[in-house]
Amino acid sequence: MEHWYASGALVDAVMALTAVELLALWAFHKRTGRGLAPGDYLLNGFAGLGLMVALRGALMPQWGLVALGLLAAGAAHYADLLLRLRSKG
Repeated sequence: MEHWYASGALVDAVMALTAVELLALWAFHKRTGRGLAPGDYLLNGFAGLGLMVALRGALMPQWGLVALGLLAAGAAHYADLLLRLRSKG
């Protein structure tokens, strides 16, 4: 079991499941017109994926991957907040 943590395989599996979830939400909305619109969750999902990339980099350790993941997560989070702020005003 420790191998799953140390190798980053567990994080890879969670990232894959998250990507499948985002695609399923998008496909459901596209086909039915119901559910959340992609603009309501996509940037938040990308921020989460970025944090998981950073976690994987920290487990390996690949510090460039940590920096890239944190940068991507921060950019997605900032963009999400900016869009929400603009939609309120």
